[in-house]
Amino acid sequence: MALLLRTVARQGLCPSRSQFGVLYRYAVPMGTTAKEEMNKFWSKNTRLNRPVSPHISIYKWSIPMMMSISHRGTGVALSSGISAFALAALVLPESYPYYLDLIHSMTFGPQFLAFSKFALAFPVVYHTFNGIRHLVWDLGKGFKIPEVYRSGYMVIALTVLASIGLAAM
Repeated sequence: MALLLRTVARQGLCPSRSQFGVLYRYAVPMGTTAKEEMNKFWSKNTRLNRPVSPHISIYKWSIPMMMSISHRGTGVALSSGISAFALAALVLPESYPYYLDLIHSMTFGPQFLAFSKFALAFPVVYHTFNGIRHLVWDLGKGFKIPEVYRSGYMVIALTVLASIGLAAM
């Protein structure tokens, strides 16, 4: 990068030199196309029986790994769900009380309602508690492996308990 900046600066000071010399002076002509290079890459990996990296089969699944994936998944699911709900509220012809009465008129059993409330509460509570865990990490605390696992198990336990509590309301 420094070489590039020096060369550009020198050419700016010496107007007799070509202004674009730096762009092609060090370029190597390509003998193959990008498609040919990719074909060579994949044939070599196939011949050497290399896994696609990173590959799921080479990692030992752990709690921090699963919690990271779950945190991202709940974030996407929550933002998608909120966006879909907001879009539906904008485009559906009736008002909110109409749809609330419609849901109340359906006769769902208490077990289905409790499960539905738990299913709605769980991703919100999990994402919140795991987000707090990430904020603690942003402070530079809890990076030792035992602490990572302990905080992970604590997030899971608090999520289950808080989700059950919210579903019971």
